Amino acid sequence: MPIDMGFALTGFVLIATFLGSAIASRFWISIAFRNGLTGPDMNKAGERKVAEAGGVAFIASLVSALLLFVFIKTFVLRTESNLVETLIILTTLLLAGFIGFTDDILGWKKGFRKLHKPLLTIPIAIPLAVINAGDSILQLPLLGFVDFGILYPLLLIPIGIVGASNGYNMLAGYNGIEASMGVIIFSAIGYKLYTVGTLWLAFICFAAAMALLGFLVYNRYPSRLFPGDTLTYSVGALIATIAILGDVQKIAVILFIPFFLEAVLKARSRFAAETFGAVQRDSTLAQKYEKSYSIFHIILKWFPKLFRRKAREYEAVFIVLLAEIALVFIALFVAG
Repeated sequence: MPIDMGFALTGFVLIATFLGSAIASRFWISIAFRNGLTGPDMNKAGERKVAEAGGVAFIASLVSALLLFVFIKTFVLRTESNLVETLIILTTLLLAGFIGFTDDILGWKKGFRKLHKPLLTIPIAIPLAVINAGDSILQLPLLGFVDFGILYPLLLIPIGIVGASNGYNMLAGYNGIEASMGVIIFSAIGYKLYTVGTLWLAFICFAAAMALLGFLVYNRYPSRLFPGDTLTYSVGALIATIAILGDVQKIAVILFIPFFLEAVLKARSRFAAETFGAVQRDSTLAQKYEKSYSIFHIILKWFPKLFRRKAREYEAVFIVLLAEIALVFIALFVAG
């Protein structure tokens, strides 16, 4: 098949993924309101309700894109290369989404204990572990190259998947932050994979970014749709899965620095403190606690000192996104 036809098919699928995500998001808002699956926008004044568990729309559009990708490879391009890995990604995505949706439905009503959430995400790592994905030889600081052997699929892969899915869930609660961070991370990893010739995995990254962009149509400030754990678990797990399959763990670790920092700050409060700010009458946000237990708390603390006024929600999100973009350049430079 001519190369230009391949690019045309890729472009078609990516555009369809964006449109499908936006349409599914709008459709889910109606379903959520009809069934009472709504929650308050904690960074806004008043009793404004927003549809919850919007990650369903993201997963539906991305799964459809991946199935269309498999169809094109099988029946148009007539190749079976990387189909097993693609199906593993699909399985991981659906598992993460199911666990996240269960948490969205039951967690906010009955309250899962904090220990339950990481334990519930362990099954997400099973599909990747059973095929012994990735390279068991890793380069570690001071130690050089270390072959972890059987410990890689049985220990390191589960730690990576569980850590990424739960870690991605921590930096949340502000309109657009979860989806926007995902767009940046998937785009950066996709670009790197494209430059090294891992085109099938680069396509999946770009498809995930387009699905998140479609979701952002309704999730951007002021949000009409919240992502919920349905999206955060699936995005975190998908990033880790792609990093392992594409051997770009170093880039993924650098891009996850804000999430590591958020986990450290949250640990100071034993994960009891909330990310939200204290809403003021003019809709700006002030620091909610005396100490900082989140990256957003640090921003809300220092913003008035730098700009002589309190920050608005979208301004705090913009600062975090700028920091993440800076990390993209650092990660691509470190990775050569």
